[in-house]
Amino acid sequence: MLLELAERAPEVGEADRYGGGLLATRLEGRIAELLGKEAAVWMPSGTMAQQIALRIHAVQTGRNLVAFHPHCHLDVHEERGYEFLHGLKATLLGDPNRLVRAEDVANLSEPHAAVLLELPQRDLGGRLPPWDDLVATADATRAGGAAFHLDGARLWQCGPFYERPLDEIAGLFDTVYVSFYKDLGASAGCALAGPADLIAQARVWLVRHGGRMFSVFPFMLAAERGLDEVLPRMPDYVAHTRALAAALAEVDGVSIVPDPPQTAMFHLYLRGDAERLTEAAVELAESTRTWLGAHFITTADPAVAATELTIGEGNLAVTPREAAELYSELVGLAA
Repeated sequence: MLLELAERAPEVGEADRYGGGLLATRLEGRIAELLGKEAAVWMPSGTMAQQIALRIHAVQTGRNLVAFHPHCHLDVHEERGYEFLHGLKATLLGDPNRLVRAEDVANLSEPHAAVLLELPQRDLGGRLPPWDDLVATADATRAGGAAFHLDGARLWQCGPFYERPLDEIAGLFDTVYVSFYKDLGASAGCALAGPADLIAQARVWLVRHGGRMFSVFPFMLAAERGLDEVLPRMPDYVAHTRALAAALAEVDGVSIVPDPPQTAMFHLYLRGDAERLTEAAVELAESTRTWLGAHFITTADPAVAATELTIGEGNLAVTPREAAELYSELVGLAA
């Protein structure tokens, strides 16, 4: 990747200075257009971008409550920075084992500054709500006077399911966060997009968060590479994901969630002990020179372990039939 970025470097008229310059203007403008928003700003992390978005929505609405799914990344993996840094409080929406529904939002008992929705819902295997349900959730959010924010870290995967362009999907939301390293293969970085006045405020909060670095052009180059070379391939990845899942579903001791997959990812449940499956994956890699991954976790059923598969360019080198044979051997080894 670094060699490919080096080939792009001479095309940059000037390196950025504190996130400004030709490359930054080009990338941020491209994201804004792609998502159908007035403006966008590059940021080093989604943790920072989403806290900033919620903070601004809170100030604009005069409310300090936000609502999101129980598996929301901000609550589960980010040490609740929204609370400790910005004084926001959160309401958990719906059931941990299903997607957020419009009635969950409509039934909120107090006024909220923002409702955050993740598309696709990673912890549910990359699930997406039907389009009409998504529209209904957007309507319910605005009926309550709240802003609708999209955790779109993996938004890039959603187009094939909805059969709609990204700007139409993002158009349901007031603000949108997208990641450049998840799916698109950049080394780091993301963007926050929305109304021009809100993004102008976000740039100020970027400084306050310590996110304005002297020069970030290698990360921006990597983002452009992802948009140019990886994003157009997303329909192929989704198609391969569905074919792979169909093949794996035929393997004894393996199940798929959701079945069929809706995006370029799904959860895989295998009969066996998680630790033994991890060891077996290494043994299989040594004998076949094919790496299946070794991040198996325990589930509520001690006889079943789970892992997550996200499909990208490298996965296309293994056919669904070959993958099914490998996973069948993996389950056998673990047993």
